[in-house]
Amino acid sequence: MIRRIKTIRDVVDWRLCTGCGACYYACNKGAISLINIESVGIRPKFNRKVCSSCTDCLSICPGNYVNANLGVNGVAEKIESDLLIGPTLEIWEGFAADKELRFFAASGGVLSALALYCLEKEHTEFVLHTGANPSQPWTNRTVISRNKDDLAARTGSRYAPASPCDGLQLIEEAKAPCVFIGKPCDVAAVSLLRKQRPLLNTNLGLVLTFFCAGTPSTKGTLELLKKLDITPKEIEELRYRGNGWPGSLRVVYNNRLKEKSVTYGESWSFLEKFRPFRCHLCPDGLGQMADISCGDAWHRYTGNGDAGRSLILVRSQRGHEILHRAMAAGYLELTPSDTSEVVAAQEGLLEKRKETFGRLTAMHILLTPTPRFVGFSLFEAWTELPLLTKLRSILSTFKRLVHRGLWRRGDYDSV
Repeated sequence: MIRRIKTIRDVVDWRLCTGCGACYYACNKGAISLINIESVGIRPKFNRKVCSSCTDCLSICPGNYVNANLGVNGVAEKIESDLLIGPTLEIWEGFAADKELRFFAASGGVLSALALYCLEKEHTEFVLHTGANPSQPWTNRTVISRNKDDLAARTGSRYAPASPCDGLQLIEEAKAPCVFIGKPCDVAAVSLLRKQRPLLNTNLGLVLTFFCAGTPSTKGTLELLKKLDITPKEIEELRYRGNGWPGSLRVVYNNRLKEKSVTYGESWSFLEKFRPFRCHLCPDGLGQMADISCGDAWHRYTGNGDAGRSLILVRSQRGHEILHRAMAAGYLELTPSDTSEVVAAQEGLLEKRKETFGRLTAMHILLTPTPRFVGFSLFEAWTELPLLTKLRSILSTFKRLVHRGLWRRGDYDSV
């Protein structure tokens, strides 16, 4: 029985794949395709003859290796670093100045406003990100946006599998810099890929990410729709969040004659149960390797109709320069913030980061392969936990691994 990662197939079979799509883009042999496994997520499908002994993709796979020290330019940046939130040049709080973008977005529209600024003022060719699949609105696809209308139609969170790295070839072939928006794991893949792909590195004008607690599988959405007594074939539109803060899950169906909605709290508490195991191991919920990362300023949420507010973590000099130009041009309304506000707003994500070392320890006890995380100070963060919480982080993971059979290698072809 293989107990260590030798090929990209091992990453998938040991349930460590993040579904980012980087291997599809990076494979020069055309031996990988992507499929959405309903109960799991987006996963690579391999050409057995080509991939059985090939190790090329391992060097850019965030399921296998994540190095927070790389920064967004391939080298560690000497900027202020916090044990839990990582390196930041500045921390801000605020929202998009454009009221339409702010309303459509899930938490203030900051990423959409930055992307729009780059398109209109920084000579950006396009924005590569994730949007709803029109033919199956409960699923996602990788899209490019070139103007405000494109961005506005694709704002809001998408709590379903997404693989934006599968479109990186479009950025590599672009004639001008582009913006990339993805999950922290997608950005981790980009930080590894740009070391190997000079044209990609040149054309990545700005790398953005959002705070992430994990990606539910498609099965999560389908089960929620079943509870709402809606069949997928009836659906015309599905938004997970947006149209106000925090925004409800909203389904338009039956030829647009009917509509149902579920509050954010109700929908997320249901969908989060369908996150894959790899999401529970991630210490990078705040996106350390992007130029800028942002997410809900939950400590400000009162339910009184606020249109949405985000915390913005500026991670690189490039991000700092573009953010300040966007503010000066009137695209953003921001006020200074600090690490204490981030801790207050994102307690759950930071607690998860503290527990990561314990979860990995449980996997080591069972001789189960783990991702290699570099630059996250996982042990130091774990020591901040009370003794009982430390023990729980190990024992609960141990129990999950044993009861669900996760300590054994999976059979990918039987999924």
